[in-house]
Amino acid sequence: MTGRILLREETLEPSFVPDRLPHRERELALLRERFSHAALAGRSWSQLLTGGIGSGKTALAGRLARELDSPRQGGLRTLYVNCWRRNNDRAVLLELLKAVGFPLPDRGYSLSEMVDSLEAGLRKMDQPALLVLDEVTSLLRQGSKLIYLLTRGPEVGLGRVSLLLIAPQDVLPLLDAASRSGFGVTHRLHLPAYSWEELADILEARAAVALRPGTCSREVAEQVARVAAPQSDARLAVELLLGAATRAEQRGAEEIAADDVRYSKASLYPTFTEGRLEGLPPHSLLVLLALARTLKGPGSWVGVDRVRQAYASVAEEFSTEPQSRVTFWRTVKGLEREGLISLEPSGPGKAARVSQDEMPVSLLEMVLQERLGKARRAKP
Repeated sequence: MTGRILLREETLEPSFVPDRLPHRERELALLRERFSHAALAGRSWSQLLTGGIGSGKTALAGRLARELDSPRQGGLRTLYVNCWRRNNDRAVLLELLKAVGFPLPDRGYSLSEMVDSLEAGLRKMDQPALLVLDEVTSLLRQGSKLIYLLTRGPEVGLGRVSLLLIAPQDVLPLLDAASRSGFGVTHRLHLPAYSWEELADILEARAAVALRPGTCSREVAEQVARVAAPQSDARLAVELLLGAATRAEQRGAEEIAADDVRYSKASLYPTFTEGRLEGLPPHSLLVLLALARTLKGPGSWVGVDRVRQAYASVAEEFSTEPQSRVTFWRTVKGLEREGLISLEPSGPGKAARVSQDEMPVSLLEMVLQERLGKARRAKP
């Protein structure tokens, strides 16, 4: 069907856990080995997993839970609680009790009674449990006592309870000394930030699941990755891909184009406003206009020499003497420092390239033409 690009839109939602986790395979294998080995040996394991926003923590936990459910990997049943929403001991326990089939009312029970009920529920499951506490920082800042109990499962009667704490940063300073002792060096794992190349790989893998084949080129994946790279945020990258695919589908296109990515960026995370053009020298505006016009093709990058040629024509159009090659290059570098364009430097056998991913080029062209036209009319 013409224009049909999104085949499985739900696979681009934040809650979706893909089968493949590019650039997190090593961490997945390490966590699987640690939890599985402990479960098969009849022991529990406590682990702290940290990493920045969009570094794949929750997706990694979801994929780990799916694998550990196998009897070959210890047959752990995962109980998941997001502590940003359930940010005190009572709220977390109520969620866990619901998961083990022992729901209790919000009021009327002490914490010790709730822990006893959790013990009964875990025993009834007749399989070891893995408790995943996501966004655990919110819970620990409330002075939680629950982590101590969960890391001392056999001692307090909870049995073999493995624990995975997930947080953006190290939360060990928020734990009491007794709880902290259970998280030695091998019990901590930090996920490094994704590079833009890694983000592009992630987007390609997700596009293969979500989109019609051939509708998302590697160049588009790299463009989306470049937009998300300053935050190293895979979740943002996938959201931008969804926006670009939706835009392309709405206009009846056969594939996602560079301007669909710019449209998605401008719609979801607008950072390029007309106010950012205020105070820019006239030649900077002329270079931006030249860039907008040369980027109207399918690609997300254009050679800087092509931009300079277009700039010479634009300068003539607005009755302005064009800058020399050296001064033009300084203007381009200035726009890069302002965050208005991206520049890929030249290398051996490779010409410098420039891009603009902040807004659709047709809109940028219109804004710049209007601004430059007003300036020309205002001249005496």
